[in-house]
Amino acid sequence: MATATTAAPAARRRTWRQLPVVQQLRQSVGLQRGMLVAGLVLTGVFVLTAVFAPLLAPYEYGQLRDAEGPFGAQLPPSGDHLLGTTVGGYDVLSRVIWGSRTALYVIVVAVALSIVAGVLLGLVSGYFGGWLDRVLVVVADAVYAFPTLLLAIIVAIVISGGQSSLWGGILAAAISITVVFIPQYFRVIRAETVRIKSEAFVESARVIGASNRRIMLRHVLRNATRTLPLILTLNASEAILTLAGLGFLGFGIEPTSGAEWGFDLNRSIADVSSGIWWTSLFPGLGIVLVVLGLTLVGESLNDLADPRLRTRRRVSAQGAPVGMAEVAVVPGGTLNAPGGVDDLESGGGAR
Repeated sequence: MATATTAAPAARRRTWRQLPVVQQLRQSVGLQRGMLVAGLVLTGVFVLTAVFAPLLAPYEYGQLRDAEGPFGAQLPPSGDHLLGTTVGGYDVLSRVIWGSRTALYVIVVAVALSIVAGVLLGLVSGYFGGWLDRVLVVVADAVYAFPTLLLAIIVAIVISGGQSSLWGGILAAAISITVVFIPQYFRVIRAETVRIKSEAFVESARVIGASNRRIMLRHVLRNATRTLPLILTLNASEAILTLAGLGFLGFGIEPTSGAEWGFDLNRSIADVSSGIWWTSLFPGLGIVLVVLGLTLVGESLNDLADPRLRTRRRVSAQGAPVGMAEVAVVPGGTLNAPGGVDDLESGGGAR
């Protein structure tokens, strides 16, 4: 009973340590760990702010007045408005907090659609091959050449005539990002599927009579999606930039429908030349910090996914193995040690 009781916590502890982010965090050292921790902190603050926006924001995103009357336009930061007000009379802090929720919506919708479509197409193309594979590869290469922002503008005009509601702007940005991101997931999954389908365990599954559907879902898909978190974090930062670009060009979400950082930057262009810095600084800072956090996480995971770099960092961090620093090889094959050859022989190092 004692053995079983102690084995259960140990198994739970091993399972907890094998979680994706926790495992990479334990493998990282030095500067790489600092980058990963900084990225996780920035990303975590962004997600928590978006989730708890109704509790954190002092006002609604479209609120112009309170019980004391209208807020006033372009007011500097004060006790009533910690980050000031915009040219339209909106509270800057509330707009920044609510804008994080809009950005999170776009990331979730765009990345989810991209993963579903890209993974399915890549799995089918890589597993079956033939003419279907050639057609999908050509289409993916053609779509990948489309500029993301230009496609986002076209989709925004088609969906809502350029004057987007909250979900209209979210769908406009998400659909355009989905179309451009699908080829990235398609390429990765297709390459992994082509490699995995020739492995011995896949051939064994065919021999015992497993169907193609079972092989694809239970054997190939499980091993082909290990690199998706790396692409996901990098694409999430690009989704933020696309949404901000749409809003800055005037194709974003109207202020009465939702808060969006790019749209607020567009409305604050004239304020900069007048010395009104707070209307543009904080929405721009929100974009920079979120993109920086997601990029740090993505680059760190990409670095840690390379076994050569991970092994090299581990060796440099732990130092050289015992005995290797004390033995030197000189030209001609002679071993020099501090205590001579007898020390090596007595320790079993040379025979």
